[in-house]
Amino acid sequence: MAPMATQVVPGGKDVSRYHASSTESAIAEEAQYAAHNYHPLPVVFARASGTSVWDPEGKHYLDFLSAYSAVNQGHCHPELVKTLTEQAATLTLSSRAFYNDVFPKFAKFVTEYFGYDMVLPMNTGAEAVETGIKIARKWGYKVKGIPPNEAIILSVENNFHGRTVS
Repeated sequence: MAPMATQVVPGGKDVSRYHASSTESAIAEEAQYAAHNYHPLPVVFARASGTSVWDPEGKHYLDFLSAYSAVNQGHCHPELVKTLTEQAATLTLSSRAFYNDVFPKFAKFVTEYFGYDMVLPMNTGAEAVETGIKIARKWGYKVKGIPPNEAIILSVENNFHGRTVS
């Protein structure tokens, strides 16, 4: 990748050579090098804070989508940035192939708070929905007596969740 000049976007933040120099160049490069699995709006986020986002040219937008609710607390929330930075400096990632000292406390909190027996956290909504579909099938086989491999799962056409397995 050819280096790009450092630029400054609103708020005085330096943008590294890895950031697109313009909305047009970002969209063109993505079209050329990335698989076309979505049809995004022609807006490029270069920086964000709270509900505000700015494109490479400095145009301001309000983000009402919140990354499909992944940042419903707002972009770059100071307390979350602080906590993420502290955790990354201690232990960046531990897969479920190993135990870690934080996950059991999280699992206990979630199960007690929601009144569940156990929790199975997922990385994405697609994984969570697929797991829900598998649980629904298993329930149908065990509880309702549906013969094996005959459960039918209904889904909506052109809907995101469920399109990977159902």
